[in-house]
Amino acid sequence: MCLAAALSACAIAPQLREGDEVAASPWASASDAQRAESAWAHQTFPGKRASHYRPQRKDGRDTVMVRASSSASMVRRRVRIEPGELGRLRFSWLVPEVIASADMTRHDREDSPVRVVLAFDGDRSKFSAKDAMKSELAETLTGEPMPYATLMYVWSNDQAAESVLVNPRTSRIRKLVVERGADNVGRWLSYERDVCADFRKAFGESPGRLLSIAIMTDTDNTRSEAKAWYGPVRHVPAAGGCLTAE
Repeated sequence: MCLAAALSACAIAPQLREGDEVAASPWASASDAQRAESAWAHQTFPGKRASHYRPQRKDGRDTVMVRASSSASMVRRRVRIEPGELGRLRFSWLVPEVIASADMTRHDREDSPVRVVLAFDGDRSKFSAKDAMKSELAETLTGEPMPYATLMYVWSNDQAAESVLVNPRTSRIRKLVVERGADNVGRWLSYERDVCADFRKAFGESPGRLLSIAIMTDTDNTRSEAKAWYGPVRHVPAAGGCLTAE
């Protein structure tokens, strides 16, 4: 289940288990004082096989490599970024092959070779009865309530770039397609996104506090194999943030 590392130093890097930090990579904080708040850690899901994440050098870059096999888990960093501090999100990834049978509009095929996942706080009293029940169930299973809103940047097989897809199970999860089809497989792709503008586009309202940032590669629905490499994911604050006019 492990991909051979580009450098011998990476070859002995341990596979990340639940709760492990992404060690020996630029994703970990440069200082011990900041580390507790900014560490990236592997987060698994109840009843799901975990994907395999590990730090790795790839094409001269510091990356996190992931291999998924009928699995789903994420590497997540908890944050606390107020709306007035929201700015731009920078990330990059390399996908060697798309998931041929994936369809992000269907709950039984809703997989993606790469995702960057943003979770937001908000007024949960606005939840529908169905979403309120899902939030309670999530808290029972994981110890955390369902975020008020989750925005995902994804790679889709056939949905148009910049389209917004509503999760088949809950409208509180929405996906913004930033890459489509197989034309750009095998290439490093870099993005810089306006978080506030993208949230408003996806949900039709301004975002609340940003609670976490994560990467996720999943193949649990299609029961398939996938691998990818992620470059560092960084939030760059902007003056005014989301406090500007709608």
